[in-house]
Amino acid sequence: MRISTATFFEKSKAAISSQQESLLRVQQQMGAMTKTLTPSDDPISATRALGVTQSIALSKQYAASRAQATQTLSLEENALQSVTSILQDVKSLVVQAGNGTLADADRASIAMAMQSNLDQLQGLANADDGNGQFLFAGFKSSTPPFVTQGDGRVQYAGDQGRRLMQVDVSRQMAASDDGRSIFQAVQGGAGYVNSANPLNTGTGVFTANTVVDATDPNFGKDFVIKFLTANTFEVNTTGVPAVNVVPSTAYTEGNAISFGGVRLSLTGVPAAGDSFDVSTAKNAGTDIFGAIADVLAVLKKPVDSGSPAARAQLLNALSTANKKVTNAHDNVLTVRSSVGSRLQELDALNTTGSNRTLFDQSQLSDLQDLDYASAISELFQHQTALQATQQAFVKIEKLSLFNYL
Repeated sequence: MRISTATFFEKSKAAISSQQESLLRVQQQMGAMTKTLTPSDDPISATRALGVTQSIALSKQYAASRAQATQTLSLEENALQSVTSILQDVKSLVVQAGNGTLADADRASIAMAMQSNLDQLQGLANADDGNGQFLFAGFKSSTPPFVTQGDGRVQYAGDQGRRLMQVDVSRQMAASDDGRSIFQAVQGGAGYVNSANPLNTGTGVFTANTVVDATDPNFGKDFVIKFLTANTFEVNTTGVPAVNVVPSTAYTEGNAISFGGVRLSLTGVPAAGDSFDVSTAKNAGTDIFGAIADVLAVLKKPVDSGSPAARAQLLNALSTANKKVTNAHDNVLTVRSSVGSRLQELDALNTTGSNRTLFDQSQLSDLQDLDYASAISELFQHQTALQATQQAFVKIEKLSLFNYL
C-alpha cells in the first residue's frame, strides 16, 4: 500500500497533536488540582459537586448565624448574672430594713444603697452589644428600652419583639429577650402577694400566704380582707361584681384566715376600716423598678418610733417588697435558664454542623480532587508517547529510495 507524503505528514501531525492535547489536559488537571476541568468532562459528578458546594455554603452561613447568636446570648447571660446579684442584694437590704432596732437614719442609709442598686439595675437593663444595639429592647434595639420619667418612675420604651435567627436548616432561635418579659413579668406559679392599704391606722401585720387548695372555685381571683370593726372582718373578691367569700367573722390575732384556696394570718390589732389586699402576683404589680421605688419611698419616710401603726405600715410594705423582689428574682433566673438552654443547643448545633460540613467536604473531595499519583503516572505516559511519536516521525520522514541506490 502506497502512502503519499502529504498523507504521511497529515497522519503524523494528527498523532502528535493528540498526544500533546492529552499531555496538556493532565498538566491542566495538576495545575487546577481537580480532575474535572469543565462540567462536560463528567456531567453527573459536576451536578453532584454543585449540590455539595451549595450545602457547604449554607452550612457556613448557619455557622455564622450561630456565632452571632452565641455572642448575643452570652452578653445577655452576663447581664442577667449581674441582675441576679443585684436583686439578691436588694432582698438582703429589704430584710435588713425590717430590723426593729434601726433608726430613720439607718433606713436612709439602706435607701441610699438600694438607690445605687436601682441605678445599676437600670443600667444593666439598658445594656447593649457594643454596636449600639440594646439587648432588651425587642425590635426597637436602636433606643434605650428603660427610660426614667419625670416622676422618677422607669418606663419600658421597647416592644416585645424577639429577634429570631436561622441557626440551622429547620431551627430558628431567639437571640435575645425583650425587657418586659425579664424586668416586668412574673412566672405563672408566683402565687399571691399581700399588701396593706397605706391608709390603715391599726397595727395589723400580715404573714406570708400559702396555697392550700388550688382547686377552690375562687382560686386565682384577687381578694381584699376588710375589717368591719377591730374584732370582725370579711373577705371579698375585687372583681366586678365583688363576691363575698368570707362573711363577717370574728378576728383572733394569729389565727389563720382561709379563703379561695389561700391561707394567711395577721398579728396586731387592725382598726375598723383597715384592709389588706391579697392579689395574684400578675395583678399585684410585676415591675421590679416600681417595686424597688416603692420600698425606697417607704425607707426614706421617717417612722415615728412611738407609733405602732407606723411600724406596722413599714413591716407590711417591706414584706410586700420582699415578695415582689423574690418573684422578679425567680423570673430572671427562669430567663437565665432559657438563655443557658439556647447556648447549650447552639453548642450541639455547632458540633452537628461541623460534622455535616466535614462529610460534605469529604464527598466534594471524592468528586473533584485529583489523584496525584495517577496523574503523575499518566503525565509520564503521555510524555513518553509524545516523544516516541515525534522520534518515529523524524526517522520515517528521512526514509527515501535514494538512500538505497
